[in-house]
Amino acid sequence: MSKTPKSIRGMHDVLPDDTPAWQRLETALRDTAAAYGYEEIRMPIVEHTGLFARSIGEVTDIVEKEMYTFEDRNGDSLTLRPEGTAGCVRACLQHGIIHNQQRRLWYTGPMFRHERPQKGRYRQFHQFGVETFGVAGPELEVELIQMAASLWDRLGIEDVRLEINTLGQPEARARHREVLIEYLEGHADQLDEEARRRLHENPLRVLDSKNPDIQRILEAAPKLADYLDEESAADFAKTCELLDALGIPYRVNPRLVRGLDYYNKLVFEWITESLGAQGTICAGGRYDGLVEQLGGRATPAAGFAIGLERLLSLAQAAADSGRADIYVVVPDPGRQAAALWLADRLRRSLAARRVQCNLDGGSLKAQFKRADRSGAQTAVIVEDEVGDQVSIKPLRGEGEQQTVAAAELDTLLAAN
Repeated sequence: MSKTPKSIRGMHDVLPDDTPAWQRLETALRDTAAAYGYEEIRMPIVEHTGLFARSIGEVTDIVEKEMYTFEDRNGDSLTLRPEGTAGCVRACLQHGIIHNQQRRLWYTGPMFRHERPQKGRYRQFHQFGVETFGVAGPELEVELIQMAASLWDRLGIEDVRLEINTLGQPEARARHREVLIEYLEGHADQLDEEARRRLHENPLRVLDSKNPDIQRILEAAPKLADYLDEESAADFAKTCELLDALGIPYRVNPRLVRGLDYYNKLVFEWITESLGAQGTICAGGRYDGLVEQLGGRATPAAGFAIGLERLLSLAQAAADSGRADIYVVVPDPGRQAAALWLADRLRRSLAARRVQCNLDGGSLKAQFKRADRSGAQTAVIVEDEVGDQVSIKPLRGEGEQQTVAAAELDTLLAAN
């Protein structure tokens, strides 16, 4: 009897027990994109191989080692898409939808890379990506970061941190490249095989090495920040200023270069340690030269991509922890209907907040213990059977309990 067929290593089925979690995640992504004015675009999963070699860069791990490339019956070299940006730019140019206009686009779907499968990283994996065309300046980049941060809030994900860097313009990188090569050549006998191979072809990628010995050598290496053009330096300073004003914490990481050649100026990553080893769940930045590189007119552009398998693991961990932002307390069983109605209203009006309603009675003391265990920042206490009056009690930090009309509750909570 023949063996039962199995899926290809690193490519997994999503079974009926798992699809509801995927659907919830996809809904959150779609709703977040819509809230920021993005439209969906859908591209084929197979493109001409040259598209990725021209855009991603021939001296990158993706193009050199990871792409699924094959010849079709006509002898054309085709590749299963390893990322979404190049295909999105190709589609926009082919159909003329970014010429002299601004476009905000999002997409989601499977990508393919032949790498060693590990937790949250597969050979067929899924990405959500956003791309914006025709908008220059750091304000767009900060809004992209803000968009990702709002998604973490919507999904209840807390253990992520933001790292940023600027790569400057190609001319600045060329000046830095010369001195970096000279410095690394002075340590050639200490470089590993991969660093030596990249030394003259793509030395900036050496900065991204995970080898501890290479990282020690790089501590004294020339810094790209010292060779930045004035415009890039000013834009990066403005980015930091805006992030500070918005209260979004970040760390400047001068070794953050990203693995794709098309980036310029700002690059960023959202990183978590909740999945075992440190992992990037969202990465992006500006790529102003890519549209022109692929045959279009010079067009400012920026975007980011999120790995959905890793994001799903984080979102499920947050959901399993019973985390909430708001906990509705019910002092009397006769107020349960009003509490349920109120909780549902808050979920609809404050879509980014997680709302739990006490469902199994208990004393006020017991309910506040549950509220505390849920991780909620605020308790809402239903003060009458029709739900006209409620009290707001901060559970974290300072603040006094206050009684307000239920009609004012959504506005007050949205401001906190």
